[in-house]
Amino acid sequence: MIFKIMVFLPLVAALVAGLGRNVLGNTGAKLVTTGALFISCLIAWFVFSLYMTGLGVAQVVPVLEWIRSGEMTVDWSLRIDSLTAVMLVVITSVSALVHVYSWGYMAEDPSQPRFFAYLSLFTFAMLMLVTADNLVQMFFGWEGVGLASYLLIGFWYHKPSANAAAIKAFVVNRVGDFGFSLGIFGTFLVFGTVSIPAILAAAPGMAGSTIGFLGLRVDTMTLLCLLLFVGAMGKSAQLGLHTWLPDAMEGPTPVSALIHAATMVTAGVFMVCRLSPMFVMSPTAMTVVTYVGAATALFAATVGTTQTDIKRVIAYSTCSQLGYMFFAAGVGSFGGAMFHLFTHAFFKALLFLGAGSVIHAMHHEQDMRFYGGLRKHIPVTFWSMMAGTLAITGVGIAGVFGFAGFYSKDAIIEATFASGTQHGYVAFAVAVFAALLTSFYSWRLMFLTFWGTPRWDGSEHIQHAVHHDPHAPTSVGTAPIPHLNHATSGTLGYHPHESPKSMLIPLVLLAVGAVFAGFFFHGLFVDAEQGATFWNGSVAFNEHLMHAMHEVPELVKLSATIVMLIGVGIAWLAYVQSPELPGKFVANAGGLYRFLLNKWYFDELYDTLFVKPSISLGRLLWHGGDEGIIDRFGPNGAAAVVAMGSRAAVRFQSGYLYTYALVMLLGVAAAATWVMTR
Repeated sequence: MIFKIMVFLPLVAALVAGLGRNVLGNTGAKLVTTGALFISCLIAWFVFSLYMTGLGVAQVVPVLEWIRSGEMTVDWSLRIDSLTAVMLVVITSVSALVHVYSWGYMAEDPSQPRFFAYLSLFTFAMLMLVTADNLVQMFFGWEGVGLASYLLIGFWYHKPSANAAAIKAFVVNRVGDFGFSLGIFGTFLVFGTVSIPAILAAAPGMAGSTIGFLGLRVDTMTLLCLLLFVGAMGKSAQLGLHTWLPDAMEGPTPVSALIHAATMVTAGVFMVCRLSPMFVMSPTAMTVVTYVGAATALFAATVGTTQTDIKRVIAYSTCSQLGYMFFAAGVGSFGGAMFHLFTHAFFKALLFLGAGSVIHAMHHEQDMRFYGGLRKHIPVTFWSMMAGTLAITGVGIAGVFGFAGFYSKDAIIEATFASGTQHGYVAFAVAVFAALLTSFYSWRLMFLTFWGTPRWDGSEHIQHAVHHDPHAPTSVGTAPIPHLNHATSGTLGYHPHESPKSMLIPLVLLAVGAVFAGFFFHGLFVDAEQGATFWNGSVAFNEHLMHAMHEVPELVKLSATIVMLIGVGIAWLAYVQSPELPGKFVANAGGLYRFLLNKWYFDELYDTLFVKPSISLGRLLWHGGDEGIIDRFGPNGAAAVVAMGSRAAVRFQSGYLYTYALVMLLGVAAAATWVMTR
């Protein structure tokens, strides 16, 4: 019963807050949804503690009989094991703190009950996904988070950009979900069931078998895993299906934290880990997962170095870190992938909510070029984001203490090298270089925001030319300003202020997670003996790889720390010591800079390949097909014939006797002629 309460309480709260908003009002709706999430969070931590201490056992809690169709039987059940326990803690903890944070952030919004109802609905859908005992139930939660994300990204529906971003997220994810649904169909065809335990138990028996697909004979497990992975690419924004993720920043900042830290984007990683016994049966699929993850980590990290919107920098950081999780899974380190998912939830939610606090302090200005010198004005926000930055960049000393990312990111880097495969070595090289870029863009964000001369009080003016020259670097050497929320002179004319306590308390609590989550829990995820006991078969835990991680050369173990220090040094030199350097770089490497600033031109490429041809085809079918053929010869044509006949008939309705006599005579003659010819 306690599991059902944990999962369904957010749904009940969403319905009560959404349908009863006129009765409850803003405060009542917030109390109902926030209270429900904290109850679910407490239960989740209790469940996690059972598995952490070895007292938890895998179990299935039946809810109801759902589908009976021929040979397919689908029961709605809640599967609880150590993998589920990790996800429950991540989802409910971040969601509960996001609910509290939203009390302050959304205080002036007139639609607060609707917002909090959407947040709780989002959380319920994700809980349904991670507790699924079969693929159909997982797909229900999968589509549920897609729907809720659409509602939340487009929450401010009066903004055209928010509507466009919500539609983009929905459409791009439909592409991935089509592949996921094909994978589910194929899995049922091969195994005769959608029950996850039954599928995983039968997966080894399918090794080496083939299946027909598009007129070809292909390896069964490779085909099924790659189709399922297409769904993961969409939900977790991997290269090719990533374009929706940065645009999701159009939603309120708490939404960004929830989507990017604990819910939608982690669904793909969770699915691959849940079905890991299937994936390990196909070396080809594992290789593809590794290369896609590595490409995504590299792409997003390079783009993050040029962005000036504080939320977009963190969004591309999320995309890059998801790449880390996937190539960890691709080399067989499923425990490492889940470990980074676990730590990432805390420090990424912290960074997003910290960015929201900065935006709140700066009166909704999101361009970092108009920040500077804020650490003395918003100290709690500053120290919280400092903790998140230390965590994501992996600061720590082996054997002594490290922030969360130090343990999880280093574990992934060591696992890629220890795998001893070609794709593992490629992932290792990408991981180290991406770690350097991560350090650079993370500290660039901190230096532009909290250090240097304030660029919001009139002490440093942005030249008017920046509004006219699309490539002119500003005084801090970054990109042009497409839109300003303030006067042309660059003077904002206001004083930053710290956020209310309802926003600061979640920051402090998440900062605790960013500091200590890796230190206290790393043994559960990546230690060979302790990890095997903790996971207990819920993922394909590779003990051999975990042992091999400790045998890698010392330089491999130190590589992440070395590049982290290099990244910090470059960022400090460019944005604190010599602020003119970025401008010089842009002037000398404008092509590379514009390539990264425009996100490798993926949006422009898709616009050319898909959007414009679709619009042209739609217009052709609209004007040429619908109007030119169907309407012309259909309803419009019939109406025209009737109109012409009516106009002709009207001429005989003259009111004169001889006209009617003539018509009658013509009618009699016509009738007589017809009879005679018959």
